[in-house]
Amino acid sequence: MRYKKKFHKKKRQKDNATGLSVTVFNNNVDEALKRLKRKVKSTGLMQVLQEKEYFVKPSKIKREKKNLAMARARYQSLKEKENN
Repeated sequence: MRYKKKFHKKKRQKDNATGLSVTVFNNNVDEALKRLKRKVKSTGLMQVLQEKEYFVKPSKIKREKKNLAMARARYQSLKEKENN
């Protein structure tokens, strides 16, 4: 009786590079691009770049924070009313 040979994948080496980098395995660029996008999204790099695109006055930043806090409080109170 013949035994089938099992296909063994090589273990991938961990990325020891500093910063955001992705290595391509088996010419699979799509998977590498997917991993890179995931890394960029998890670090929040694009959001930081969008915020630094132009100068925002400190008063506008305060106003936005205040409006967000008010919206959170409004949402929280609606949620509490639904639970009661």
